[in-house]
Amino acid sequence: MMNADLRETHIRVERPSKTLRELALEKVRDAIVEGYFKPGERLVERDLCAQLGVSRTIVREVLRHLESEGLVANLPNKGPIVALLDLNEAKQIYEIRGALEAMAARLCAERGDPAIVEALEASLTEIRLCYAAKDMAGVLSQTNAFYQTLFTKVDRHVAWGVVNLLTVRINHLRSMTIKTENRNVEGPAQMQRIVDAIRRGDGDAAHKAALDHVARAAAIAEALLAAQQTQE
Repeated sequence: MMNADLRETHIRVERPSKTLRELALEKVRDAIVEGYFKPGERLVERDLCAQLGVSRTIVREVLRHLESEGLVANLPNKGPIVALLDLNEAKQIYEIRGALEAMAARLCAERGDPAIVEALEASLTEIRLCYAAKDMAGVLSQTNAFYQTLFTKVDRHVAWGVVNLLTVRINHLRSMTIKTENRNVEGPAQMQRIVDAIRRGDGDAAHKAALDHVARAAAIAEALLAAQQTQE
């Protein structure tokens, strides 16, 4: 005879790790970040229900959440649309990125921990492989892992929390810049300079390399956004 505990374990229904709402949110968020839904495009609830295979209630919750993240705008007499990227907002995001990432890079160099370099190199290798495979979602994911290492390995969890609050907006911008000509070579090369400076224990060089990398990404994003505004 099976005892009571074993019987309960045998027939227990395992709860899914993510709810249907969370899965739908990820799908729509990724579709916006990766450019499947274009800036300014209307997001029709009925169409999203059919595409996602979920209820209108879930779609409305997803759209409200994405509005709070800045990816969706709700316009009078038009309804929800994919938010247009704002040039001034982008500049501010890159300013915050530059200040925090440069600080973290300097601290990593001063820490002198080979494990930090090893983790950064591993992410950088994956970034190059994803570029080669034209896996842009992978590039975004591994780039996020690179910066998570940069902050958390020197116990700057509060700073990483600030960056994480901007992650959706950062990835929205990054999804544009990583597709521009030669960025698959230029971007990893700039990140390699950050890692090399950290390996040498050169805090000033790591700080400058991180700032230079963000400044270049900002210049690309601002040019793209300015061109979009001209076309509107």
